[in-house]
Amino acid sequence: MSSAARFWRLSFAAAAAAATGASVGGSIIFSPNLSVSEPALDAVRQRINDPAADIPSRSVQESALIGTTPTSPLDILVVGGGATGCGVALDAVTRGLRVGLVEREDFSSGTSSRSTKLIHGGVRYLEKAVFSLDYGQLKLVFHALEERKQVIENAPHLCHALPCMTPCFEWFEVVYYWIGLKMYDLVAGPRLLHLSRYYSSQESLELFPTLAKTGKGRNLRGTVVYYDGQMNDSRLNVGLACTAALAGAAVLNHAEVVSFLKDDNERIIGARIRDNLSGKEFDTYAKVVVNAAGPFCDSVRKMAKKDSQAIICPSSGVHVVLPDYYSPEGMGLIVPKTKDGRVVFMLPWLGRTVAGTTDSNTAITLLPEPHEDEIQFILDAISDYLSIKVRRTDVLSAWSGIRPLAMDPSAKNTESISRDHVLFEDYPGLVTITGGKWTTYRGMAEDAVNAAIKSGNLSPTNGCLTHNLRLIGGDSWEPSHFTVLAQQYVRMKRTYGGKAVPGIMDTAAAKHLSHAYGTLAERVAIIAQNEGLGKRLAHGYPFLEAEVAYCARHEYCESAIDFIARRSRLAFLDTDAAGRALPRVIEILATEHKWNKSRQKQELQKAKEFLETFKSSKNAQFHDGKHK
Repeated sequence: MSSAARFWRLSFAAAAAAATGASVGGSIIFSPNLSVSEPALDAVRQRINDPAADIPSRSVQESALIGTTPTSPLDILVVGGGATGCGVALDAVTRGLRVGLVEREDFSSGTSSRSTKLIHGGVRYLEKAVFSLDYGQLKLVFHALEERKQVIENAPHLCHALPCMTPCFEWFEVVYYWIGLKMYDLVAGPRLLHLSRYYSSQESLELFPTLAKTGKGRNLRGTVVYYDGQMNDSRLNVGLACTAALAGAAVLNHAEVVSFLKDDNERIIGARIRDNLSGKEFDTYAKVVVNAAGPFCDSVRKMAKKDSQAIICPSSGVHVVLPDYYSPEGMGLIVPKTKDGRVVFMLPWLGRTVAGTTDSNTAITLLPEPHEDEIQFILDAISDYLSIKVRRTDVLSAWSGIRPLAMDPSAKNTESISRDHVLFEDYPGLVTITGGKWTTYRGMAEDAVNAAIKSGNLSPTNGCLTHNLRLIGGDSWEPSHFTVLAQQYVRMKRTYGGKAVPGIMDTAAAKHLSHAYGTLAERVAIIAQNEGLGKRLAHGYPFLEAEVAYCARHEYCESAIDFIARRSRLAFLDTDAAGRALPRVIEILATEHKWNKSRQKQELQKAKEFLETFKSSKNAQFHDGKHK
């Protein structure tokens, strides 16, 4: 059968599937758990959105974990504080289960803060499904498109729809991508963000001024623009952790599982945990342990059984951040096929441009670093489609993330490995969830909790509630919320002499606070106004000193790295600006956490070492393609 015939055959199949799915809620693959108690959902929403509520302190959370016993265990202990782990904690606690979560580093410290920032169904997977007649890939796209809209609706302040432009230099490409992206719209069904459409070359250049009109003997025939979602990934992850804490889960970052506790039948009944901040160890008991450690899930499994066979095939995803003039605000560029077949994108993100990504084998490490060859590959790939010079000296930050792909023994490279998640219990009492992607974290968490309930014979009081549960700061938030901050608050800034002087709460700062903290942004504004912490941390960026204090008090920010990398995104946006902000960040955290001079010095050293792994143009030194 020819490629064209296969394409149309599956196109009609997908269209029929989408049409059928639309009549029953938009998906024929995954249907939500309908046994949801409205009173239970209302009670959870009230708890999360109570204006007087505050998340329990870290010491209270640790005491809750220490207070468990063999006769009074948690229902579920989650290992791993990434998107999936925090999603599991939130799902389980809102079902009425007793839940704890521990994370060795910080919430979102690994893969979940180093993503593409896209919430997407997977256009590339749909193409593979069509040309390989792969129902598994098609099912993955259905599921991801269903979850895509839900993620955006559950955290509207941190997520939004983003138009993505696909340039076409041949008329065949115009037809091919138009049909493919219309099919993407069709598969989305009622979960569609916006309809895709074709733009002429002139219209495209008006929308994306830096797009190349000609190049390599080709002329731009036009572009096809479609929509996916975009997010602030680590703040979304921290929001999940804080929402779970408000709902009653005991979440603890900087706490590491050092061994498992087992009963006489060799079933896991808890874990020995070390608080990495204080160094003290304690036992936490649970009926089921959920392993959501991402790339490190194999090392967790080996704690239970030393000869466990590795299932993770780690893949490196490198991204670079460039100045804002590389891409217009509100429009991304997707190159669906580079010379070696990979997809490369360039997207506006938090006032800068993020470009990526690579997909190559890598080793599992806590602090992955981008290889210079990978950075150059991205720059070369986007330069083919831009009318401006792409310079290595423009790179403000570059980072690498590890995708925990579930390994297929017959796969020859990472591109042929399924991005679907894997869920299993290969040791009694230890349920492992891995693979998947950010977009499907909620569905992955639901599956994991279902498996844990079965494994531990647990008794939840209601079904899954997370389909329509807005995260902390998201309830009643509107895009116009920033105007309240701009109109009602000022930023009191301390001078070098210690005197507090007023400064306006300008639009940039107000918009930033509104999008980062949602309806809780006013709490940050009050700190900026009343405590003289209204100064910006770095020139050219809207991050305020007040955020450091707020995050230390209300978001479990325990280190300088926690703030510059995960609570704010300064390390990812501009490595050098983050370095300049460090002394003030540490000074404020020292006041909040009562650090002595020795601890402050240690924080500065650790943060500088961390920033050295973000290869901006200024801290890069090259030798044989590697940073030295």
